[in-house]
Amino acid sequence: MGRGYAQLSLEDRCTVSRLQGEGCSVRQIAAALDRAPSTISRELRRNDSHLGYRPGYAEEQRRARRWSGSRLERQPQLRHTVIDGLARGWSPEQIAGRLAKQTGRPVISHESIYRFIYAQIARTKDYTWRLYLPRAKSKRGYRGRRGGSPASFIEGRVPIAERPAEVADRSHPGHWEADLMLFAKYGQAVLAVHERQSRIILATRPANKTADLIGDQLLAIFAELPPGLRQTVTFDNGTEFARHRRLHQLAIATFFCDRYAPWQKGGIENAIGRLRRFIPRKTDLATLPHDRFIALLRAYNNIPRKCLDFKTPIEAFSDHLLHFKCESTSPLSRIGAKICDSCADSHVVALARGDVV
Repeated sequence: MGRGYAQLSLEDRCTVSRLQGEGCSVRQIAAALDRAPSTISRELRRNDSHLGYRPGYAEEQRRARRWSGSRLERQPQLRHTVIDGLARGWSPEQIAGRLAKQTGRPVISHESIYRFIYAQIARTKDYTWRLYLPRAKSKRGYRGRRGGSPASFIEGRVPIAERPAEVADRSHPGHWEADLMLFAKYGQAVLAVHERQSRIILATRPANKTADLIGDQLLAIFAELPPGLRQTVTFDNGTEFARHRRLHQLAIATFFCDRYAPWQKGGIENAIGRLRRFIPRKTDLATLPHDRFIALLRAYNNIPRKCLDFKTPIEAFSDHLLHFKCESTSPLSRIGAKICDSCADSHVVALARGDVV
């Protein structure tokens, strides 16, 4: 009956190195470790360096021989699926989670996808690989940001500390955050509103950033929603939101972050960061057709999210609309892209359809 074979451990290799240094023969070393002489002979032959046999070097060589490459290197079909998801704007975690949800078992971890991308950058020195990642960073880590705005110019400003507790825990729909997404060309911006529970984004492209126009645009966006889906809106202290009280006519309560603390409306900050993958800062909005603008928002709203159990924002938001369908006559309840006929081409309110583009 044959005996089981076990690889030499690092401790065994240290013993081999010590006994060899003491002048012991291969058979003597093998007897000390209760191993076959051929095992010791092969170990010394395969892992000999120009400095002689060293246990650390031998252990590295063993690992190198066992490495067969990343799963994404060995499985072309899986690699194609992952890269296709990355190209559509999905993060590694979203891809891993969606694959697990579809197959009923873990397929690949998000960490393996990150390591694959960074390995390609290190191996090829081709930094375009970083564009597959959500933040397009060639190195891992955080980027510090600072911000703030003069709150003293905003009349009727209610601090975020007075906001209902149910808003913070995302337990109820209808609570929103709003912000401007700015671009390299002066004066260009996208006004985005983000629903905290479903994570959906609605957006419009105002002609300028004046408080009057921004107030009108916010009023137009929320007027299309059922009353149950327009409870509160949270802003930062940008003076473009100085006309926030216009939303009070829709019974929407408005709140503002503390000074120099835009992170308190982290949902919209994170959403805009994700949306940058579809509409980068260098984009010239004047040359971006509104059909393309709608398609980009549709793509964003159809990305599965871990916080939604890998449902898409449009799927989660459609559940809210169905819940409020009895009190809503809005065209948004059809879950389609809506273009305001009364607005100019740059004033588009878009809600993505359920299909993925």
